[in-house]
Amino acid sequence: MPKHPGLPTRQQIIDFVTNSDQPAGKREIARAFGLRGNDKIALKALLKDMADEGLLDSAPGRAFHKMGGLPKVTVLRIVDIDGDTVWAQPERWEAEGIPEPRVRVRERGKRSALGVGDRILARTEEAGNGWIAHPMKKLAPGAALMLGVLHEEGGKLWLQGVEKKERRDFPVSDAGDAEPGDLVLAEKAGRPPRVTARVTERLGDPFEPRSFSLIAIHKHEIPHVFSDELIAEAERVAKQDLGEKREDLRHLPIVAIDPADARDHDDAIWAARDDDPKNDGGWKAIVAIADVSFYVRPGSLLDKEAKKRGNSVYFPDRVVPMLPEVLSADVCSLKEGADRAAMVCHLQVDKDGNLKRWRFTRAVIRVAGNIAYEDAQAAMDARTPPPAGGRGPGGGPALSADDGVGDGPGAHPPTPSRKREGEVDPELVETALVPLWECWRALNKARDRRNPLDLDLPERRIVLDELGRILSVAPRERLDAHKLVEDYMIAANVAAAKALEERKSAVMYRIHEPPGREKLVALKDYLKTFDIDFALGQVIRPATFNHILDKVKEHDGREEIMQQVLRTQTQAYYGPQNAGHFGLALGSYAHFTSPIRRYADLIVHRSLTYAYDLGPGALTAEEAAGMDRIGETISQHERRAMEAERDTVDRYVAAYLSQHVGTVMETRITGVQNFGFFATVDGIGGDGLVPARDLGREYFRYDEAGQRLVGEDSGEEFKLGQRLPLKLVEANPVSGALRFELPDGKGSAGGPPRGGRGGKNGPKRQIKRRGRPANIRHQGRKR
Repeated sequence: MPKHPGLPTRQQIIDFVTNSDQPAGKREIARAFGLRGNDKIALKALLKDMADEGLLDSAPGRAFHKMGGLPKVTVLRIVDIDGDTVWAQPERWEAEGIPEPRVRVRERGKRSALGVGDRILARTEEAGNGWIAHPMKKLAPGAALMLGVLHEEGGKLWLQGVEKKERRDFPVSDAGDAEPGDLVLAEKAGRPPRVTARVTERLGDPFEPRSFSLIAIHKHEIPHVFSDELIAEAERVAKQDLGEKREDLRHLPIVAIDPADARDHDDAIWAARDDDPKNDGGWKAIVAIADVSFYVRPGSLLDKEAKKRGNSVYFPDRVVPMLPEVLSADVCSLKEGADRAAMVCHLQVDKDGNLKRWRFTRAVIRVAGNIAYEDAQAAMDARTPPPAGGRGPGGGPALSADDGVGDGPGAHPPTPSRKREGEVDPELVETALVPLWECWRALNKARDRRNPLDLDLPERRIVLDELGRILSVAPRERLDAHKLVEDYMIAANVAAAKALEERKSAVMYRIHEPPGREKLVALKDYLKTFDIDFALGQVIRPATFNHILDKVKEHDGREEIMQQVLRTQTQAYYGPQNAGHFGLALGSYAHFTSPIRRYADLIVHRSLTYAYDLGPGALTAEEAAGMDRIGETISQHERRAMEAERDTVDRYVAAYLSQHVGTVMETRITGVQNFGFFATVDGIGGDGLVPARDLGREYFRYDEAGQRLVGEDSGEEFKLGQRLPLKLVEANPVSGALRFELPDGKGSAGGPPRGGRGGKNGPKRQIKRRGRPANIRHQGRKR
């Protein structure tokens, strides 16, 4: 960032938003410091950096406040009344790793008119070490106030919350048709000591695997029910004629390569040798995407619901779709042998993998095959065994120069022959997969030259049986077929962004900015504990981090170092102001390839429809003017979905491990704090806490830079990445919480450690650790 003498420092900005007597947004900050012109542009970038670095947070209306603090005006929920003292907490709290503040409510009257569960709009101020709220008005009751499990004790029904932070049970005033053991949705009402819970909805057995995703859906308030009116609209538009002004590509052997259990197929691919003499040795390729914008028009009920959802949410046992199933799983899904409307990206790729040209059309296609990743990989491996010495570029099978390729536009999809379950038709292998793999070799060369951030961290795969019971939890296998599809998707996404830029049309960019200085300093301190130098003065590129990972290829702590590099990255987001995609090392990038499951892609399709004059469903002037607001909304929905998916996987893992309570397991330390350390079970996952108070009588000093706890007397260490056996003593499937202790029970009989940080005066409960910015990973990857 160029120097701007008039730009305030980070501390000056924090002081201003903290002490301002009114909400302080970008406009108020610029006015306070007399900024104009380029300084205001630089201020916007600085505020974004401060948010990424965890220094600032923003409230609705774009007013800023100090991270870990409260907006000047916000919505609070009354949580406790102690005599004449009323306590509240913020209704929304997104500062991970920082406990929610308890706010003292100062009312004008002598007697409080508020009860537990009430919602208020209030002005807030920081007073000493606490917060005070001045109510402005009482708000209507919220929707779902509490998820919990009913249990019977002393002849009465009680509600126990599923959240880790909920430490008290509430007597139930009205259980409806719910019974002990049921998972329920309930409202809290009344005033202490007579706070009660009224059941509003029975959700079923909380320990049934299919309940784990339901808990996340309600906790994160994810819309999951389509109205009858909306379904009727979906069924109506699904019957539309595809229209005559479409390019006919039904003669091409286009294939869709997806997960084996995929229900919606929104992309398909094809490649062939280019017959253009100006592109000697190059390729032509097609990325065909479901033409959702043809069916979901701006301003329709379907559009409003899709925007409200922002994206589909994927759980191990179910999908909460962005669009009704008649569209997402049927009419818009690119199914084998069916004529489908598609938005098609035509690519010309040179022999070195560079994109030379692109164009976009509306077309009708007929997919020649829906192929699972594993089956595509098996077919190519069987055709061309990997050479001695390993796979080809990018880990793909090495293909010789004289391998057969498709015939181009005149080729016809193969007639399916009888084959074994999962086997790809041999003719389809030759006409579709072989040229796709050949073209990918070129695309992969270009990717290697670009040297994007290479963080191939394992993902957990939950395998369920037909009843939803857990069969296994294991890392997801990463195949060359996955990488192939990703590279075609990335190429199409780049082409979409550049095509819209060329035509001066609105772009909803996928933006990933470089890390801020504070995070880089933290990484430098962390790497120092491994004797790895990291110079802060250098120009930071993805290759900078790849170079670090190359140094630790054989290091036991490689995975932990990769995790730390990932935590150093900023969160990716959507917006109309291009700032490039740091992780992918790309200057222009948009999401184009998944409009069935992402609203951002639908917006890009509409903009392409407008830019290329492709007919109905084009981006409106109102949408183009509101891209900032739309980008902020769908970015928030994406984060909501990621949190819900992560919470649900944690619950599944806890349910799987609950069968092994009391077992000593091989674990790895994944996080260290002053109050203890977190560990995960090797090969399975699930983070559990070992509190510092359970480490014995010895005082353990917290070394933040080294990410370790060190015994003052013995020098014993517990540090990030360390592998050690631990006994699993608790696994709660409803909350997803795990708890471990040392195998010999050290500390359990010896009492708590002697005071100090992480001792008896430390936090009394688990604190949610900061999540990693998973939304920058694998930007071309499909679910």
